[in-house]
Amino acid sequence: MNDDDAPTAPTEGRDGDLPTVLVDQIELHVREHLRPRLEGLTDEEYFFDPSADGNAWTIHPRTPAGQTPPTSLQGGDGDMVIDFEFPEPEPSPLTTIAWRLGHVIVGVLAMRTSSHFGGPPADYMSWTYAATAQEALAQFDTEYDRWITGVRSWSAEDLQVAVGEAEGPWAEYSRATLVAHINRELIHHLAEIALLRDFWAHRA
Repeated sequence: MNDDDAPTAPTEGRDGDLPTVLVDQIELHVREHLRPRLEGLTDEEYFFDPSADGNAWTIHPRTPAGQTPPTSLQGGDGDMVIDFEFPEPEPSPLTTIAWRLGHVIVGVLAMRTSSHFGGPPADYMSWTYAATAQEALAQFDTEYDRWITGVRSWSAEDLQVAVGEAEGPWAEYSRATLVAHINRELIHHLAEIALLRDFWAHRA
């Protein structure tokens, strides 16, 4: 077989094609490693409090009128709310899988797809938080698919465009920088959730 007959090797990404490098990085971690680690998540694990004092931030039913909520900020417009304080206390509180998934779904993904790809409006205070593990995973899958589909639509030239006022003080940073940041956020928060699943599996 001469060179003309040889199969053509894929070249996309081989020479550092930026869109492919960024998408491949997160798809490898999410699709191949991190999302499979969430299969079988139970409601007990979802709400598991890893703290010694039982005061981890979490997602929980709205505090009835006349009672004091666990934190001064309670995000959410449905029956379930998420705990917040601003500024965040030092040291940062431990958080449940429910809280971490809520943060990833809303703050990392949904708010960005709303700002950059015309997705539905989203913020911590108006989100309808999941009351079950399976509902939360369905929300994650939806928002991740929206985000990665949007990122795939950006060419190398598009990735050099500034992110704009939606990113506040980082408005002049490139879209490539934003995508790399979201990759880091997803990788480290989903790894934290995987570790909490290990704590649950090996609890005393």
